[in-house]
Amino acid sequence: MTRILPAIAALILVLAGGAWLSGRSATDALVAPALGQDAAADVELMPDYVLGDDAAPVTVIEYASFTCPHCANFHGDQFKKLKTNYIDTGKVRFIHREVYFDRFGLWGGLLANCGGEVRYFGIAGMLYDQQKDWIGSGDPTEILANLTKMGKTAGLTEEQVDACLKDEALATRLVATFQAHAETDDINATPTLIIDGDKHSNMSFNDLAAIIDEKLADS
Repeated sequence: MTRILPAIAALILVLAGGAWLSGRSATDALVAPALGQDAAADVELMPDYVLGDDAAPVTVIEYASFTCPHCANFHGDQFKKLKTNYIDTGKVRFIHREVYFDRFGLWGGLLANCGGEVRYFGIAGMLYDQQKDWIGSGDPTEILANLTKMGKTAGLTEEQVDACLKDEALATRLVATFQAHAETDDINATPTLIIDGDKHSNMSFNDLAAIIDEKLADS
């Protein structure tokens, strides 16, 4: 489980634009303004992206980061079983909410949201499945190239990907949405699951299924 450090929780993040592409070091780039509570309150939050039946008796919210290895493992195992056994069968309504530890995770969020509702979960799945590949050596230029290639694979044009990765308004909304949800649900690590309002840390699929089955029995 990856924990959110106070400095990251304060969101001292580069949001978008030229600083990402300037070749400056990561330390130099982390100088864009953080969003305080007052500023975040003035930003229109992003809508939730939902998988499954809106009328499903159980709702599972996952808080995860595209750069978190534990989250990638969760999506390669537990999530796929959850989708097959509970989401696709109408038993669970699933919501994925992004957490940002670093600018690269935010870049991934910009790419995932670039495709809108139609492409969101497909791109998010690619970001988790290919996490080691697109992060590569950690070089920002390499990561941008990898994300551009991934976006084109998902059906976006290079121009669309470039515009999304430079979209300061979208980046601001993503960060504000993360702040608002993380504060409401007291999120301090990833992956974190909110199952019908109850918070849980990462767990095996069998343990997750047992909790969901108990919720279903009570519904």
